Amino acid sequence: MAPLANNPLELGAARGRQGALALGDYTQLVKPRIILLLVVTSYCAMVVASHGLPSFWPSLLGTVGLALSAGGAHAVNMWYDRDIDALMARTSDRPVPAGRVPATRSLALGIALEVLSFALLLDLNLLTALLSLAGFAYYVGIYTMWLKRRTPQNIVIGGGAGAFPPLVGWAAVTGHVSLAAIWMFLIIFLWTPAHFWSLALYRQDDYRRAGVPMMPVARGERATKVQALIYTLLLVVATLALYLTGVVGTVYLAAAALLGLGFVAMCLRLFGEHPPAVRRAKATFGYSLVYLTLLFAAMVLNLRTF
Repeated sequence: MAPLANNPLELGAARGRQGALALGDYTQLVKPRIILLLVVTSYCAMVVASHGLPSFWPSLLGTVGLALSAGGAHAVNMWYDRDIDALMARTSDRPVPAGRVPATRSLALGIALEVLSFALLLDLNLLTALLSLAGFAYYVGIYTMWLKRRTPQNIVIGGGAGAFPPLVGWAAVTGHVSLAAIWMFLIIFLWTPAHFWSLALYRQDDYRRAGVPMMPVARGERATKVQALIYTLLLVVATLALYLTGVVGTVYLAAAALLGLGFVAMCLRLFGEHPPAVRRAKATFGYSLVYLTLLFAAMVLNLRTF
């Protein structure tokens, strides 16, 4: 009998496992779970802009193009942040710092995805392609390369990167950007601080070890919680202001108010938690994800034109 290492079936199975692991690593580079949330907000904006289900081709191209652009930005981020990712427990096992994917391949993948995204979205209209490119440049250039390592306001200003999807979605199906789309942008912009700082509160040792001036590290926990509360209150105002544009109805208004009160309550509860306790910070982070998803779902379910 041939040795196991020379058995064609075993060799084929081993190669298959290696290929699956490599595919998993390259998939991890683009952060698919974050892409999913971005796509949800973009598609909901498409539905609102279309006063119902959007046309198939523009919505498909817009969704795929946005996903490619976001994935490209994430891959470039993985390339640039490989040094600090290696120092943080949450990110040390990512493919680049762990050595499973060469850094240059992550960079090349990110650029290739953005080029493909721009080409696809350009087939729709120039504005959509430019907005998606702006989101890519914002995340890579302004947040990752400029702000993240320099200021505790990194996530506040840098949060604009994640707010582009509603603009992209709106432009994909209409060819322009409306006031309602701008309010959606502001909603995500104002949602980001409390969302990310709640994560930073229970991961602050990671950021301290990597030398990243995240708000809890640079300004302390109380200042972080105060600012998170302020931004959340502004967020609630922005969500209610969307109703005044006339594109959503009273069910959305009620949902926005209730979800907002819940978010404010979660932020207030943070003041009663101190290290080493982190349960409330984790719960706030989890609620923030549910909050944004349900808020945009409420926009779709309660269009005034339905």
